[in-house]
Amino acid sequence: MRVLLHGCNGRMGQTLTKIISTLNDIEVVCGVDKDTTKFINSYPVYSKLDEVKEEVDVLIDFSNHTCLDSILEYGKRNKVALVICTTGFSEEEKNKMYDASKFIPILNSANMSLGVNLVLSLVSQAAKVLYENFDIEIIEKHHNQKLDSPSGTALMIADAINKSLENVLNYSYGRHSKTQKREKNELGIHAVRGGNIVGEHEVLFAGPFENIEIKHSALSRDVFAYGAIKAARYLFGKENGFYTMQDVINS
Repeated sequence: MRVLLHGCNGRMGQTLTKIISTLNDIEVVCGVDKDTTKFINSYPVYSKLDEVKEEVDVLIDFSNHTCLDSILEYGKRNKVALVICTTGFSEEEKNKMYDASKFIPILNSANMSLGVNLVLSLVSQAAKVLYENFDIEIIEKHHNQKLDSPSGTALMIADAINKSLENVLNYSYGRHSKTQKREKNELGIHAVRGGNIVGEHEVLFAGPFENIEIKHSALSRDVFAYGAIKAARYLFGKENGFYTMQDVINS
């Protein structure tokens, strides 16, 4: 399988480069990055997708949501499957992905970890059982270089909980300047930024006599890289459509 790494000279791009170099069934044939000379790679690196000459089966993207239009255009023009791992997309951008998936297979997830995607199922089940008597809060922690807040994963977890409760919850992003009691249908989402934290997400179900916590901690960026590779393998050869990591897990 021939892979294009979009954002190849970023943290995740370099992690993927290292891991894929040890695999026999997948090869990075080229990369795209705004800084083409930051690292010396074993494959050509271009500044724009328009410059890519290689034949590509799957594009793996760990870049920035502002690059979405060019990625979708490249994928549709060249019939290349897209694994989009970037976070921070607006609803309009998400709709663009859905529209493009009519023409090519696209897999998008705010978190490529298999463990996190299992957590989505766990918190959904817990919310159905506990919501009547428990308050639900999400706390996420990341390194001090992360741009978006709250994290895409925190929002993905919040949406999974809310969907399981038929969307009765209102999201509260921190409580700065608030001088009122917590409302029953409130879902608190809190972001911590510091140091080199890879990624931690905790869902707290706080009840009258007991607390329940469901937590996931990423110990290395490798976990996201292996998830992206698994997603690329899954997507290769698939029919046009929109896929998520839940599809990968269920397969």
